[in-house]
Amino acid sequence: MIGRIDRVTMLTTSVLLLLGLLALYSASAPFSLRHFGSDLHMLFRQLIAVAVGLVGLLICARTDYRTLVRMNGLLLLGSVGLSLVTLLPLPICVGGCWLSFGFFDLQPTEFVKLALIFYLASSIARRGDRMNTFTEGVLPYIVLLGVLGAITLSQPDLGMLVIFAGITVAMLFLGGAKKRHLAFVGLGAVPLVYIAIRIAPYRFARLLSFLDPQAYSTSSGYQVLQSMMAMGAGGLWGRGLGASRAKLFYLPQAHNDFILSVVGEETGLLGVACVLALLGLLVWRAFAIAEGAGDEEGRLVAYGIGFSIGMQVLVNAGVTLGILPVTGLTLPFFSGGGTSILLTLAMVGVLLNVSSQGGRR
Repeated sequence: MIGRIDRVTMLTTSVLLLLGLLALYSASAPFSLRHFGSDLHMLFRQLIAVAVGLVGLLICARTDYRTLVRMNGLLLLGSVGLSLVTLLPLPICVGGCWLSFGFFDLQPTEFVKLALIFYLASSIARRGDRMNTFTEGVLPYIVLLGVLGAITLSQPDLGMLVIFAGITVAMLFLGGAKKRHLAFVGLGAVPLVYIAIRIAPYRFARLLSFLDPQAYSTSSGYQVLQSMMAMGAGGLWGRGLGASRAKLFYLPQAHNDFILSVVGEETGLLGVACVLALLGLLVWRAFAIAEGAGDEEGRLVAYGIGFSIGMQVLVNAGVTLGILPVTGLTLPFFSGGGTSILLTLAMVGVLLNVSSQGGRR
């Protein structure tokens, strides 16, 4: 049963859901009208995903997080297995990343993200003081990241691998791994990341366009330039709700990866600041819940969820503003994509359960 509900988390999530649906409708209306004959098509799909996600939130909020942590192996193997299915030549496999079931597309790597948090929390808490050794505190998790990296790069989805790596490093650090061990691994990963970028022409093109977008204004740099133009056009107050011009097919993926650009154009700097502040508030509540957790597993789970949401927000905002290369990561609560909002709401449900049981042990 649920004990104390974190009302700030609930209220923040509710506001983010409403703002996200409003922003998605505005950003996706032209796309929906052109491709599906109705400006409500993408909004309707998102509403279905939100409804399913809210059910998931309630289930996770009422399920003892320790039960989910104990199921970490099954959850991780299941989600990784689904990710491998996307690589098969099957009719339901789309783009190497999604499983298409007609009206709903599933991205299994989103499930891997939450399963990874449960696995790390269980494993780190179980190892205890042994986390300060390299062979037990770092090496096994680097091997796991290597496996996940092979899958995500095959899809291809380097952005999700960055999130996996960030979650892993943050949770290892909080779990007692030595900083010099993590630094050593980080330095060793630099050439591997460069190789991963260099061997994929589209990734290398994204890197070059990030360094000099004007030189690639008609190719790989076009999307980023349009994003920055939309943000700049919004000024302080914005053009007004629904008045974005970038979404009129000037900015590709306006309702997905670059929805923050439409928010900036329509509501200005103040609107973007409010959105990022609300997302930051949710991350802060996750960290506060972690500090009040009843055990080490709960603390690590809450921190892992906070880092997962926070890193994805920072990366997406960085791409939108042109200060990071394009990664393809969505903005939580705002970008179109059923799996993303479903897993984000499930994460909130887990946070609520950790909060409700804080201090019981």
